[in-house]
Amino acid sequence: MEYIPRAVTQLLHQASQQFPAVLVTGARQCGKTTLLRHAFPSATHILLEDPDVIARVRSDPRGFLDGIKNPVVLDEIQNTPELLAYIRTRVDQDPAIKGQWLLTGSQEAPLMRGVTESMAGRAAVLELFPLSSVETAKVSILHGGFPDVVLNPGNAELWFRSYVQTYLERDVRSVTAVKDLATFRRFMALLASRHGQILNKTDLAAPLGVSVPTITAWLSVLEVTGQVILIPPFFENFGKRLVKSPRLYFLDSGLVCHLLDIDHENALTRSPFHGALFEGFAASEVIKHQASCGRRRELYYFRDQQGLEVDFVIPQGTGKLLLVECKTTTTPMPSQANAMRRLAKSIKGYEVDAILLHGGSADNVAGSTLAPGVSTGPLPHLLARLRGA
Repeated sequence: MEYIPRAVTQLLHQASQQFPAVLVTGARQCGKTTLLRHAFPSATHILLEDPDVIARVRSDPRGFLDGIKNPVVLDEIQNTPELLAYIRTRVDQDPAIKGQWLLTGSQEAPLMRGVTESMAGRAAVLELFPLSSVETAKVSILHGGFPDVVLNPGNAELWFRSYVQTYLERDVRSVTAVKDLATFRRFMALLASRHGQILNKTDLAAPLGVSVPTITAWLSVLEVTGQVILIPPFFENFGKRLVKSPRLYFLDSGLVCHLLDIDHENALTRSPFHGALFEGFAASEVIKHQASCGRRRELYYFRDQQGLEVDFVIPQGTGKLLLVECKTTTTPMPSQANAMRRLAKSIKGYEVDAILLHGGSADNVAGSTLAPGVSTGPLPHLLARLRGA
């Protein structure tokens, strides 16, 4: 199968030269195994999913590790978290040797607790996301960035249906004791219809007939396993009452389209969710960029109770902010930048720039001035700006 080089590869190699162990974590099927196979082609590769292999690990973990030639890729380490303590012991025997333990694991709370407890200071933890539009132009709102879908979009419907089923039966149950998977599936579909909206747990609980604490627990599952992201509000002393709840997005737009029964481009452009999907796609691309550069996740939105709202606020280093507004139109208008201009005037102590993203293709107006202090262009214009920050 075709391999699409990942933007995080350089950071991965740097981490392997600085730490004895590297853990690549992320949602199921986002390409962790393939990344490590290509980044470290000479390393031993062991998949920790086969029942026989897992039995060997649990019956004799020291003997299992004795039989390994380093460097080694231990794939799906969440299936044998007990190995982490034994790996730590070996790392501590010769901490000067770097890059000998290359681990992958689905993003689950028990796995991360094990790394924190056993490998603190010994392992670099990198998060891998589905493919980004920078990595391949085949990534789209309709199909998202999961590699199997990007490389074979004709099978998208079947792939997503199988993915959701596997996710429910394996990842969800491994994180929490969800007894009613059918209701959890309905919860995911309902959540897809709230994609891009400010989170309201009561609004989600009522139609499902579950409690708000249950919704909180289920949201945590989706966050921990890399399916959704909660964008916090940007707080400053504006002398106004600000909305304090986060805004919710699914990380992969293709999965949202599947959950919303949007299966072709015409349905996407006609959908009442088109704007939210475009906005969420931009949010996902920003987060993927930050992760591949080893930067902290810094993405916020702004909304006050007087109605002033800006899609995204992105810190750009000390004392600098970038405001972003997303519009699906291919013909951006100066009036669409009014909210950003009003917010920029309200922010004190920052150097503020603004970009209005539009749904057109890259052309000669990308980066042009739409209004004073506001440039405009398609998504690549924003990503180029972030790379230069």
